[in-house]
Amino acid sequence: MSDAANNLAVSLFSEILAVDQLAKASVARVLPKGMELSHFSVLNHLAHSGVERSPAQLAKTFHLTRGAMTNTLHKLEWAGWVHVRPDWDDARRKMVAISPSGLSARNAALAAIAPVIADVVNKVGEDKAKAVLPVLREMRLKLSKIE
Repeated sequence: MSDAANNLAVSLFSEILAVDQLAKASVARVLPKGMELSHFSVLNHLAHSGVERSPAQLAKTFHLTRGAMTNTLHKLEWAGWVHVRPDWDDARRKMVAISPSGLSARNAALAAIAPVIADVVNKVGEDKAKAVLPVLREMRLKLSKIE
């Protein structure tokens, strides 16, 4: 890679990391009391998928260790936002589903987050946001294949 290509790559990833940090901080500020960004992410995933997942599947989805996911799931279960049950086919495993109160909490969080995100997209411009989305998706796919 040339120096110019290296500089481009470093600049691009620096911007992505800065946007990631600022976006997470902005979203975390408006989450309902007691909810962390990791909680919202898991609840949102379970709400979108509509099916139960094992802790191992969730850990893989979020690129976390099983221990980190177990910790998050314990907090979600304690809050009443997920149901954790034994896997009927393999008693060594567990299955996780979003609870009705978890869906309500996720919806409340989404209602709080949406204006923050929409404001940023509005300020940047819808056309620019639409233009960059395919590039970011492709980068995510390429990065997911590196692991």
